[in-house]
Amino acid sequence: MEILIRVALLCLTGAILALVVRQGSAVMELLLALCVTVTVTLFLLRSAAELFDFFRELGERSGVSPGLLTPLYKTVGIALVVRTGGALCRDAGQSALASAIDTAGTVCALLTALPLLREIMNMLLKLMA
Repeated sequence: MEILIRVALLCLTGAILALVVRQGSAVMELLLALCVTVTVTLFLLRSAAELFDFFRELGERSGVSPGLLTPLYKTVGIALVVRTGGALCRDAGQSALASAIDTAGTVCALLTALPLLREIMNMLLKLMA
């Protein structure tokens, strides 16, 4: 809960500063948003260590191959990058670039999920044989 409060306060402060800066320069507003986003991301990465440890332990205890869980984690990371990058591009008024990020994220997520899809296909083929 305290993490959320800190992040919310940081983002609220950034939003207020962006309103002030907006009057002078849209470029500075975007750079401020980018700096706040990077700061929040770094803060959350440090705070998420416990979560990553739990997922690793869950994978170990479940007996599922780490090779099958890794694509899941990578896909979540891709989704977060796409969401943030796309929002920053939209804030800058670049909806075409945001769409390109969305498309690239979709392709990367599917490529990352290929090992899972292949494993499912192999399991289905074995069941059918």
